[in-house]
Amino acid sequence: MSSSGSPSPRVLGLDVGSKTIGMAVSDPLGITAQGLTTMRRQNKRLDFGRLEKVIRDYNVTEIVVGYPLRMSGAEGTQSEKMKLFAQELHKRFKLRVHLCDERLTSAQANRVLRDSEMSIKRRGEVVDRLAAVLILQSWMDMRGSGR
Repeated sequence: MSSSGSPSPRVLGLDVGSKTIGMAVSDPLGITAQGLTTMRRQNKRLDFGRLEKVIRDYNVTEIVVGYPLRMSGAEGTQSEKMKLFAQELHKRFKLRVHLCDERLTSAQANRVLRDSEMSIKRRGEVVDRLAAVLILQSWMDMRGSGR
C-alpha cells in the first residue's frame, strides 16, 4: 500500500489460557512487541469476536500462538489444545498462524514481575500480557535472525 494508505501490517501474539488470553502486537516496523489488554475468556463466539476486532484494529496479517511443550520438548494435552486453537484461528480469519515454543515465557514473565516492585494482585493482571509479549518477541527475533 502507499505510505498514506492503510496502517502497516502487524503480527498478533497470543498467550492462550483457560481463563484469559494475553495479547501483544508488533510495532509497525515489526521489531518490538507491545502488550495489549488481556482478554477474559467467555465463550468461543465472544472470544473470536473480540479477537476479530483486534485483528481489524491493528491490521494483523499473521498470528503467533504460544505453544506449551513439556520441558523435555514433548507435546502434552495443552499442546494439542493449542494446535486445535491455531487451526481454528487460521480457518476463521484466513491468516497465517504460527506456533511458538513458550516453555520459558511464563516463568520468565513471572520472574520479571517478581523482580519488579509490583503488587501480587497487579502482577496477576499483567503476567498474561507479558507472556504474550515474550512469545511474540522471541518469534520475531528468531524470524529476524533467519532461524
